[in-house]
Amino acid sequence: MRFVRFDQGHLGLLTNDGIVDLTDRLGLGTDDPLVEYINGDYDASEYVDAEPDYDGREVDIKSPVKRPGKVIAAPLNYENHIEEAIADKDITTDEWFSIEDKGYFLKAPSSVVGPDHGIELPFDDRRVDHEIELAFVMGEDTKDVDSDEAWNSIFGYTILLDISVRGDQDRSNRKSYDTFTVVGPSVVTPDEIDDPQGLDMQLDLNGETRQDANTSDMVYTCADIVQYASIGATLEVGDIVTTGTPEGVSELNDGDIVEAEIESVGSMTVDVTQRDLSFADVNVQKGGQ
Repeated sequence: MRFVRFDQGHLGLLTNDGIVDLTDRLGLGTDDPLVEYINGDYDASEYVDAEPDYDGREVDIKSPVKRPGKVIAAPLNYENHIEEAIADKDITTDEWFSIEDKGYFLKAPSSVVGPDHGIELPFDDRRVDHEIELAFVMGEDTKDVDSDEAWNSIFGYTILLDISVRGDQDRSNRKSYDTFTVVGPSVVTPDEIDDPQGLDMQLDLNGETRQDANTSDMVYTCADIVQYASIGATLEVGDIVTTGTPEGVSELNDGDIVEAEIESVGSMTVDVTQRDLSFADVNVQKGGQ
């Protein structure tokens, strides 16, 4: 099944013909209905063949999870992106490192938006890049799990754009601006995907392919990341975990159009706009002076 959150917090099933609204059918609330669905005794399978209530083009597609408790991200998890980052110091000022070396990092939950919201660049004098990633939503609270069992903790898979300001600031800072975690358009349950570690993924910027890879190229698998993350913190229902990006990251600018697609997971088109603010003019002083 493919779950989508849309308009004023409705939860639906995304089908080839449109969206089947589950909100009234299942008696769901509109705060964070996917998390409510996962936590509750609900079954949407009887509605997979129902007549759609909406055309997908007529609604506002939100992030599947409104406000995850955590967004856990894997750094430099594709060999070719590691090589790219080492060659281009604008991407990272660090030497090569992996999850084993420095662990995962966190993104602010407030940075999460859906594809129809778009990306807002905060500064006109800082490089901001796109990064396409396979992500997933946790389906149960998970702690100290072995990688072989970690797959059972995943509710479903989605596309995530990890938008990143380049520079010397802490990684979580540079990647946590509002709109910097674009998730969607839906969450696809594991039964719809033959092998999450064998999916083609592609990102086009203004019609030109920039990132083109396969999830088989990950250094650490989805399950490996769950295992590692669950040692330090309990992964909770609705948490979003993202798995790193392949090579081909490049700069975003005002007016750009990003098209992202992952095999068996879906596709989304995201607009980019620019705020009229210069990083050089931001004046942060001690004591609020």
